[in-house]
Amino acid sequence: MKVVLLHAFPLDERIWEPQRPALADHEVFAPNLYDLGGSSIDRWAEQILAEAGGPVVAVGASMGGYCALAMAGREPERVRGLLLAGSRAGADPPERRAVREEMIRAVRADGVEGWNREFTPKAPPDRTVDELVRGIEALRDRPDSTGVVASFDGPLVLVVGDGDELLPVEEARAIAASAPDGRLEVVEGAGHVVNLEAPERFNENLRPFLERAAR
Repeated sequence: MKVVLLHAFPLDERIWEPQRPALADHEVFAPNLYDLGGSSIDRWAEQILAEAGGPVVAVGASMGGYCALAMAGREPERVRGLLLAGSRAGADPPERRAVREEMIRAVRADGVEGWNREFTPKAPPDRTVDELVRGIEALRDRPDSTGVVASFDGPLVLVVGDGDELLPVEEARAIAASAPDGRLEVVEGAGHVVNLEAPERFNENLRPFLERAAR
């Protein structure tokens, strides 16, 4: 079974390097989401499913988790398991959409420096303004996936850092509890991008998850 790795914003597929040792026995597909064109989570999910082929296990961090949920919503029979890191189930509330608009203004005015001066995680220097804007728009306009979580019958693991300012532990607990086969894993001392901040702990959750999804 293929493992699809979906990165967080404003990072890219390079964030998964710490997970490569845990994936040595698996076929891995780790696309760069910005290369998929447009700024639609649903469109990206459609393209990922078309390129991946066959049954998959989806592992997504933050924005990548939203893509994973969209994949499961589109073709639940092909997505055998979901591991989400720092991804909430709902769409952006109005107040968060206003913050996204400010992000876009900052990026268009000052490029990567505008993002890195005001927002986190920090963008790598090779991120372009167009990529940043597409990513922010995709986050802003993402669909509500609470129904996907509630109906997904494969294993769903939500990994969250206890210091995640974007997804509080109690919200993450409620999301995991709403899934038929959901489980929450809280990583102490980690923030939003758990797989980079606590790679060993993340991999300790990744390995058994892949074993369960393959059954």
